[in-house]
Amino acid sequence: MIVLSKHVDELIEKKITAIKSKKNIYELGRVSNVNDYIIEAEGLDNVSFYERVTIEDKAEGYVNAIGQRYVTIAITKKNGDIYTGDAVIASGEEFCGHYSPDSVGHIVDMFGEDKLTGKKFDNIVKLSIETKPIPIMDRSSVCRPLLTGVTGIDMIYPVGRGQRQLIIGDKKTGKTQIALDTIVNQKGKDVLCIYTAIGKTKKEVKEVYTELLKRGAMEYTVIMAAFNDECPPVLHNTPFVALAVAEKYMLDHNMDVLVVLDDLKRHADVYREISILTGKVPGRDAYPSDMFYTHARLLEKGCQHKNGGSITILPIAETKGGDITDYISTNIISITDGQIVLSSKNFEKGMRPAIDYTLSVSRLGGAVQTEQIKRIGAKVRMELLSYLETCDVYELANIDEMSPELAAKMINGREIRNRLNQYKFSPVSLEKMSTLFDGLVDYD
Repeated sequence: MIVLSKHVDELIEKKITAIKSKKNIYELGRVSNVNDYIIEAEGLDNVSFYERVTIEDKAEGYVNAIGQRYVTIAITKKNGDIYTGDAVIASGEEFCGHYSPDSVGHIVDMFGEDKLTGKKFDNIVKLSIETKPIPIMDRSSVCRPLLTGVTGIDMIYPVGRGQRQLIIGDKKTGKTQIALDTIVNQKGKDVLCIYTAIGKTKKEVKEVYTELLKRGAMEYTVIMAAFNDECPPVLHNTPFVALAVAEKYMLDHNMDVLVVLDDLKRHADVYREISILTGKVPGRDAYPSDMFYTHARLLEKGCQHKNGGSITILPIAETKGGDITDYISTNIISITDGQIVLSSKNFEKGMRPAIDYTLSVSRLGGAVQTEQIKRIGAKVRMELLSYLETCDVYELANIDEMSPELAAKMINGREIRNRLNQYKFSPVSLEKMSTLFDGLVDYD
């Protein structure tokens, strides 16, 4: 009872001190224009960029842009209709993401709410959405593998802890599945996984949750979701909050963190929509001029830190008609350390995963592989690419009419490709990979 009384006295003292120093007085403005989820307000002369504001008891958002006569506010939560003249209250606080350490194993949003129960976690930590980039001197070389369990990736186009490897391809080619296979393969490897759903339906997110739960992967996974029916500013900021969470674990706990961003094409479209409504000048394909910068400052968080922790990012991007040269795809390709390209043609042929080995790249390659896998993988890749090049010309030819050398090459290459076939949630260990191509490839 004495402790409670002391606590109440301290709260009262803080309130009195705030009143005396006039820290309890916040600016009050008025809504001057309403454009869906983008609001213009006048009278807020001293607000700062990204400051949290409330519009009476109807909505909450943050300052998105500051003009000469008015400020632009992006709405993140809305409880009722907003009208011109409504009061806008500045909080004097930065707009932050909310996260709880208890989120592991749950589907959560950027406000720290469990989406399955609809309740907010108790021990919430506020995380800045915009943080300073990790200095170059605090980063070290990427040399440890992050094993996906997929032979075609671990052996030919490997991923390292601290790498940013893009997964790109048309709709329904297995992009998300590769990310889920990678998450499942981290079991028992002290890696925290954060699957970030951007603009997915509730059904899609629930399916991901169910698949991971069945395989025991939710024990070390957080699903941070921004559903397709939420305000676009929430969809835009959710991946930044996910990376802020990853950064906290890496810096404070020296942990290895895997972040999946599914997907950045949807994220880019949302940012384009927000930018057009806020009056930014559109550029190529109507995307704003800072589109590249937006994704660059998001993906630059991926690194191997000198303290031993790391953030590995697997961004996913959807293409149309197999075109990886569109604006958003080329932007992300130039930022990341390689790409796994998935082909709808290979998918229709029954190849799983449907990797296009001629277009895929890992810029780290053997630096994150063991010496044995590096040696075997180089030979397998050379034989496979040689076969695929020949296959483009002779695929429909009768094998009986070929020369013995060409026929042997075609048969051998086809068998290599068959052994790379691997169905979902069936990881292959490095030991098995090292013997998988015995008799097909000369390792000497």
